[in-house]
Amino acid sequence: MSTSRAIATMALFVLVTLTISHVASSLRPSIGVCWASGYLPGKAGHCQKSNDPDCCENGKSTKAVLTLNSFEKGKDGGNPSECDNSYHSDKELVVALSTGWFKNMARCDHHIKVTSNGNSVYAKVVDECDSVYGCDEDHNYEPPCANNIVDASPAVWTALGLDQNVGMEDITWSEE
Repeated sequence: MSTSRAIATMALFVLVTLTISHVASSLRPSIGVCWASGYLPGKAGHCQKSNDPDCCENGKSTKAVLTLNSFEKGKDGGNPSECDNSYHSDKELVVALSTGWFKNMARCDHHIKVTSNGNSVYAKVVDECDSVYGCDEDHNYEPPCANNIVDASPAVWTALGLDQNVGMEDITWSEE
């Protein structure tokens, strides 16, 4: 092989290596940058009860964490609600459900019963609390939701007699 051909081959090798390295480094998270996991755990099916887990059952209440969210334009909810492409007043009894519970919009416009400390309220499902994607403009630069979230308007918190300054409460919810 001639010297000029060897140099050209080496230059091409270095160029390809640098390009691959640049692409790979742009895909890795940087310190201080928020990245979604892209992983949604859980599948429907038989729940092994040998270690006393919480199993999902039809007609039973599901344990969850209630979080506070505004569904109004310009507030922390981000874009219009997924179900109706609209914003909702903080005075409306509305919620967003984690991705798995949202069921690809199957629960849109359904009312769920949210219960905390013996108090219950019915709220309309209007949005998804995305458990897969986040940290972008569409998600108000917030990380993905956990997979057990009922994200509720201030009206839901008020109806349940909960302190909105706390921001998170253990609850149960059910479709009735």
